[in-house]
Amino acid sequence: MNSTRKEIIKRIVLITLFSIAFGNVEAMVVVYLRRVLPPYDEMVVGTVDSLVILFKDYGVYRIEQMREMFTMIMLVSFSALCGKNLLERFAAFCLSFAVWDIFYYIFLNLLIDWPQTLFDIDVLFLIPIPWIAPVILPVGISMMMIGTSFYIYFIRLKKEE
Repeated sequence: MNSTRKEIIKRIVLITLFSIAFGNVEAMVVVYLRRVLPPYDEMVVGTVDSLVILFKDYGVYRIEQMREMFTMIMLVSFSALCGKNLLERFAAFCLSFAVWDIFYYIFLNLLIDWPQTLFDIDVLFLIPIPWIAPVILPVGISMMMIGTSFYIYFIRLKKEE
């Protein structure tokens, strides 16, 4: 195995470890929110509007938006440190975001048994507006992002050597 390939594998392992840990931290924040806010099954949160009203009533809507924004800043900043050029940084972002997102759902499932299926509905982001979709959507996109990062790391960068 040449040194470039070893370096790429080392980088992928470190990005993955960081992202798994970060996914755990994010899941724990959601566990705290669910324990502080009223139980979802005892109230009607069937629409985006009702969820936004709930978050605003409990004073967490703007805080959640800021947390999401700073999460993205952390992932972009981390990725900027993981590459020598824009393409490597993009690959690092794709990988870190995707692994973080997938493990966020894995840890939520382990901690609070949610989501129970990939078709459970989730609020994906609150910025710039609330995005709601089945869990399978972000997981599927994350799988494509992992594929993109591996393509860049193992095929595209090899062509540039």
